[in-house]
Amino acid sequence: MKLLTLIESFRARLLLLLALMLGITLGVQYYFNLRAVRSNAHIIIDQEQAIMTGVALGIRSLYSSQYLDKTLGDLREPLLNDQNGRVKNIIVVDDSGNVVDSILAEYVPKELDDGSRKFVQFRDLPLPPLRSAVLLENEDDELPAWMPPTSNVSLGQAGAFYFPVETDQGRRFIIVVLGSANRLTDLLEEQTSRSALGTLLLLLVTTLVTGFFVWRFTRPVKQLSIAARKVAGGDFEVQVPANRRDEMGTLASAFNEMTAKLGRGRELEAQLHQAEKGAVVGRLAAAIAHEIRNPLNYINLTLDHLRSSYAPQDPERRAVFVKLTEQLKSEVARINRHITDFLKYSRPSKLELQQVDLRAEADDALRLVNARAEECGVSTRIIQDEPLPPIMADKEALRSVFTNLVVNAVEAIDGAGGSVAIKLSKAGDDSVKVEVSDTGCGIPAQDIAKLFEPYFSTKETGTGLGLAIVKKAVDDHNGSISVTSKEGTGTTFTMILPVHEKGEMVNPEG
Repeated sequence: MKLLTLIESFRARLLLLLALMLGITLGVQYYFNLRAVRSNAHIIIDQEQAIMTGVALGIRSLYSSQYLDKTLGDLREPLLNDQNGRVKNIIVVDDSGNVVDSILAEYVPKELDDGSRKFVQFRDLPLPPLRSAVLLENEDDELPAWMPPTSNVSLGQAGAFYFPVETDQGRRFIIVVLGSANRLTDLLEEQTSRSALGTLLLLLVTTLVTGFFVWRFTRPVKQLSIAARKVAGGDFEVQVPANRRDEMGTLASAFNEMTAKLGRGRELEAQLHQAEKGAVVGRLAAAIAHEIRNPLNYINLTLDHLRSSYAPQDPERRAVFVKLTEQLKSEVARINRHITDFLKYSRPSKLELQQVDLRAEADDALRLVNARAEECGVSTRIIQDEPLPPIMADKEALRSVFTNLVVNAVEAIDGAGGSVAIKLSKAGDDSVKVEVSDTGCGIPAQDIAKLFEPYFSTKETGTGLGLAIVKKAVDDHNGSISVTSKEGTGTTFTMILPVHEKGEMVNPEG
């Protein structure tokens, strides 16, 4: 188990990769060097064989009636060609300086018409520096007069090497002419260049392979870097792949766990902030209810007393008087309604659950706005295609939800010809869906995310608590609410409410 964990380690895999690349590099380099050594050895062997062949042919010519240029063609292996050796010529010279044999046809004696032979003189041959093949003491004193003095020929340079042979026809000199060893040097340099090129290509390949694997190994680091910048920007939903089992996988898992905790911390912070705002609103609402409602009740009662006891007798003035008092009572009622909204939002929910008929609540909500809808030319309807079970809910809270949504829908329609619809349907086996739609002006996209925030309103006279109260009531019932809207087309609020308890089915109406 420990061995498996070690192999899956990021550091271990990186070390194994480097060791593998090093092993491959050394192995290929050793292979190239081995091939070069074998090739060089083969060249040296070929040249040795060529030199030995040259010496052997020179000795053979002393006892053969066939000239060397003919004998050379009878060899089973072409050991004296330009590709195999340094031997450029093999010359046999008699004691008088006549060339009696050569592997080059132009130096072979010519047969004359009278049966005699015409020899090429050794002194007339273009030869490199001459040197004895075997250095002996006082050897120069025994050389014939026609042979030039010997020279010091360095190894590898072009030269003519001679050695005397005593025969029954007198002394003969076998001279082997060797070319320069530059060809061997060129071959070795060429092999060195090929070896260097192969090494360069190998290093390039290993570098590319190593770079590829290092890029793959370090890709999680880049992903973590990008994710860290997103987290720094406030995005706590970001996650990085954590499907590795090495150190990078452990780091990715720890990073994901950290971002999840930061996200939960941000949610708790927002909830705490909301709770603090709710507490402030609660204290403010209590103060408003205490300081304002009593004077409002007195103003309301006084308006009723003035309307019943001090109304003018003149019909026109009486109508104006009644209209003004009604307007005052309407404004008092509006102030009182705002206070009620404050109290509903700020106080802790105390739900009194009972079986509630959604169709009946929808009818009641539309009934409250029918008069205003008719004045504005807005049509209202309820859509229900299947029977729905009653749900366990707080009747007053649910009525407030329907009322707020329907009132907002009617107010959102600017001009005649619009419509408001409430659609009731099943969302699942144990939940129902309520959709409140209008064909009004719609909501700007940048405002949709803030609709359910307290004190946010798109209306000049709104308090910004209506939809906040709706959201709070839906959350208290363990439901959910969402909104879709398009400017100039309309808005739809969608609620999902749990049934909680099975009841009798409600027959759809209309």
